[in-house]
Amino acid sequence: MAGRINDDDVKAVRDAVPIDSVVSEYLQLRSAGGGNLKGLCPFHDEKSPSFQVSPSKGLFHCFGCQEGGDSISFLMKLEHLTFAESVERLAAQAGITLRYEQGGYNTHRQQGERTRLLEAHKVAAAFFAERLASPEAEIGRRFLQERGFDEQAAAHFGVGYAPGGWDQLVRYLRGRGFTDRELLTSGIAQDGRRGPIDRFRGRLVWPIRDITGEVVGFGARRLREEDTGPKYLNTPETPIYQKSRVLYGIDLAKRDIAKDNRAVVVEGYTDVMACHLAGITTAIATCGTAFGSEHIKILRRVLMDDSSSHRAGEVVFTFDGDAAGQKAALRAFDEDQRFAARTSIAISPGGMDPCDLRLAHGDTAVAEMIETRSPLFEFALRSVIERHNLDTAEGRSAALEHATPIVARMKDSSIQHEYAVRLAGLVGIPDERFVVQRVAQLARWERERKQRGEAPGAGRRNAPAPAPAPAVPERRGPAVDPGNPAHQVERELLKLALQYPHLVAPAFDAYEESEFTAPPYAVVRRAIAAAGGVTDADESLVTRVLDAAPDDTVRVLIRELTVEAPLTSRTPDERYAGEHLVRVRLAAVEQRMRDLEIVARRIEAQSANSQAAGERQQLWTLQQYRTALQARGPAALYG
Repeated sequence: MAGRINDDDVKAVRDAVPIDSVVSEYLQLRSAGGGNLKGLCPFHDEKSPSFQVSPSKGLFHCFGCQEGGDSISFLMKLEHLTFAESVERLAAQAGITLRYEQGGYNTHRQQGERTRLLEAHKVAAAFFAERLASPEAEIGRRFLQERGFDEQAAAHFGVGYAPGGWDQLVRYLRGRGFTDRELLTSGIAQDGRRGPIDRFRGRLVWPIRDITGEVVGFGARRLREEDTGPKYLNTPETPIYQKSRVLYGIDLAKRDIAKDNRAVVVEGYTDVMACHLAGITTAIATCGTAFGSEHIKILRRVLMDDSSSHRAGEVVFTFDGDAAGQKAALRAFDEDQRFAARTSIAISPGGMDPCDLRLAHGDTAVAEMIETRSPLFEFALRSVIERHNLDTAEGRSAALEHATPIVARMKDSSIQHEYAVRLAGLVGIPDERFVVQRVAQLARWERERKQRGEAPGAGRRNAPAPAPAPAVPERRGPAVDPGNPAHQVERELLKLALQYPHLVAPAFDAYEESEFTAPPYAVVRRAIAAAGGVTDADESLVTRVLDAAPDDTVRVLIRELTVEAPLTSRTPDERYAGEHLVRVRLAAVEQRMRDLEIVARRIEAQSANSQAAGERQQLWTLQQYRTALQARGPAALYG
């Protein structure tokens, strides 16, 4: 059994791999101010980025769903890894050899299941790539050449060849120390009459990588007529491969998708290759399944598909011009509402896919196909209208009935009127005003439905049926009144204490819990005190404060305060910190004065004036202190 990873090695891994480099493998990050970064949360659906990363603190926190932690917990939560697996992955990335408490260094036996499965796929991918040069693979090389892919292109995409024997790969992986159970679990092998056999035999093989570049599965293309299997054979569902959550080519395309703010969705592996070689390096494809909601989540994070941003992204779908292609395009349109980005469709002349188009007309034709794209909703509109016989009144009425919801669902309401008028012309309805009013009515119903959180089209026979709006995640953090000015100032001071402790030390350590009027903030103040305070604080302050927190609810708040940028356009300095130290202290003094005034008046009302003298003396002292704070500012805090 594997021992516990040495604590010093865990710290070394955290320090060696910056959290922003880990997170940016999965989503696009932009500046959030104050040295922090922001992006769309990978743990829940959202329209605007509430996920923030603090590189200086090594922490992330989502203000929407309250998930948070460090680079290790990020991988644990997103990839469903154990603690040890997350540390091992980051250690491998940093070139750090881990020690375990029971003695010895990292061995295959000590690795978690996911790590082992990924390693098996990595070795298998290298095995296939090497076999592509074998005499047996000549048929595979010819297949690639006939489609315009040379040796360099095959190497760039890692294309390989699975030899035709029953268990050549199985025997090779056994020799590398992998067990039969691991090979079967990985999907690389399948059960045979005498034990595991190769799943892929005599086929051209494409490695399927996740967004970080790890090989998680394979797609294999039939080459010989005697092969009675499917044209394309993919890895089955495994602990590391779910086809609904994988996009082929995303590892190669993600940087350019983020840079160009555009993704191109094609239908197959060779189409991705053709697009990339033609200069469309943002092309990706699904792996044997329709484009669905999980794929959208991946793309939205890479695009930073922010509904509040002025930099609108775009997703371009390419489909064959046949009936199946039209059906796929309409399925994509059903998911359109999940994107803030524009969605378009590109169909080449003659309905050729990008690979065939490149072969027939060269790289330029592929680029031109993408550049001549049209809005996806317009394609959907025409496709729906073409199903009906517009020569009859009944056909025109039915076409209008089915097409009106499409216009009503347009994300860009500024051109909705224009397309309503166009719809009237396409269908052949002379009364444009009627069509415009009908579209406006359906659009209003749709907005009301969303506000009520109802299912699509609820209670309206003619209501459109877009995908339901994502549920708002339940906030798990403690409740604080964001509209309370005092609470806002207290929050800002706590942020400064956690992010810039040298600016508020040593005065902050003299503040009592009672000076923080929001109970959750008082608990955070207590945790900071328990962690040793901010005076002489080092880089481990936040870690110690998190350890001192009484429960996960408070830890959520501490992470929020650690990654949330201060409310200033400039870098916080001593003056800014002093202003907040004074404002919190002033609020506490004035509250104490109000309390004393109430007590004094109650005593005086009972004709016990002498007994109120003490309260009056305290009031006078506090009044002098308040005057000093107002006049001298932070200097008054130090006597």
